[in-house]
Amino acid sequence: MKSDADPADPADSPCGSPPEARIPLHAIRGRGAATATPHRFAKDSRTVVDDGWDFPWDGEAQATPQPTRVHLETARSALCTNDSPDIFFEHSVNPYRGCEHGCVYCYARPTHSYLNLSPGLDFETQIIAKHNIGEVLRAELARPGHVPRTLNVGSATDCYQPVERELRLTRGVIEVLRDARHPFSLITKSSGVERDLDLLAPLAAQRLAAVYVTITTLDAALARRMEPRAAAPHRRLRTIRALADAGVPVGVSVAPQIPFITEDMEQVLAAAHDAGARSAFYTVIRLPWELDALFREWLALHYPDRAARVMARIQDLHQLGPAARAAGKTYDSSYVSRMKGAGLWADLLRQRFATTCRRLGLNRERVELDLTQFRPGLAQGQGSLF
Repeated sequence: MKSDADPADPADSPCGSPPEARIPLHAIRGRGAATATPHRFAKDSRTVVDDGWDFPWDGEAQATPQPTRVHLETARSALCTNDSPDIFFEHSVNPYRGCEHGCVYCYARPTHSYLNLSPGLDFETQIIAKHNIGEVLRAELARPGHVPRTLNVGSATDCYQPVERELRLTRGVIEVLRDARHPFSLITKSSGVERDLDLLAPLAAQRLAAVYVTITTLDAALARRMEPRAAAPHRRLRTIRALADAGVPVGVSVAPQIPFITEDMEQVLAAAHDAGARSAFYTVIRLPWELDALFREWLALHYPDRAARVMARIQDLHQLGPAARAAGKTYDSSYVSRMKGAGLWADLLRQRFATTCRRLGLNRERVELDLTQFRPGLAQGQGSLF
């Protein structure tokens, strides 16, 4: 099999044999990643090469759908605490680790490394389900020392990814929060949230629930490449409409903004507003740890003509100096700028977002959930005099 590069002189290789040639990558249908990217704790690194045998590697073998495997995990805790000032919630609950939606830009991908799994294909094919998370959450909320804080469900991986249809772990979490009268928000790209409107609508009427739906682009072809198993953009707009019609406060997340890839922020905001969203927020793409190499790989597969330009602009957004750029760094983890970026290009994004929100009337009223209704005894089924 011939490499795209010019072949080297066979005399330069041992025994006059031609040098190894890497087998070209191919996108895998229904998956965001194309390879099982090695994680940062791996001791061995492997590269697929052509060994000279006449094997018909034409891309179809790699295009074979990859199966999803769900592994049940017994959770020891449910509530995660956040103290970063650039994140709007203080507590989070994530029923799943890994996400079948396969969003190539997902900042949670590197967390699979702690499981000795790849942030690439493993992240979207090896899903960890915390089967007892409802019971653990109930016990944590009932502790005498628990103080209610702003809480978000699904902040790391989507709480309504496909496996939720069967396992119903997110629904169980919502039922616990309902019983304890603990307010919460949740964020999703899935239309599956509509299944739980029977729980969400009454809670929203009591200022105990709000929902955010992420729409990165209205371009269906781009979304299919970038978020292969998430709901289509038009379907997410229908979800916003269903939530709004049921009286649930609903906002739209136009995150992440990716230079020269997601270019229709204004159109997304307008469509979401028309569907019933009344708040909005955005972040810029960030590429921590293994996500950098994985995203570069995705760009090379789908947008080779603009890959270098995209990466250079991402470096601009994170205000990386010459030394950092020379080292290939693309991300600054400082909470001051990691979410919105800094510098000229970040300012232009900020202006576009603010101008569009002002024109549409988004973010005019802040959604305030009521923390005063929390009753820890109710989490364990006890009655209340109040």
